[in-house]
Amino acid sequence: MPGFDISREDGDTKGRYVLTSDGVEAELTYSILSPRTRIADHTGVPDALRGTGAGLALVTRLVEDARAEGWKIVPLCPFVNAQRRRHPEWADAFNV
Repeated sequence: MPGFDISREDGDTKGRYVLTSDGVEAELTYSILSPRTRIADHTGVPDALRGTGAGLALVTRLVEDARAEGWKIVPLCPFVNAQRRRHPEWADAFNV
């Protein structure tokens, strides 16, 4: 998405996507349950980025990576789950 720089940080059991816009960061954190499953834990968007599409951009990147790398998303995070329901075309990326 224009204006958003999204990076991904993977650890052994946890990871996160970090979106930066005008020096402000939003994040989507996840737990690595197995090589084939990630649990979307939390999406945090600061007030400065609310209403900009930052949260949707983070979830979109999560879905794109799940599809490209062959793993499924368990949407524990209420925001991720709400976006899943709003985007039925993403159903193949989720394990619900």
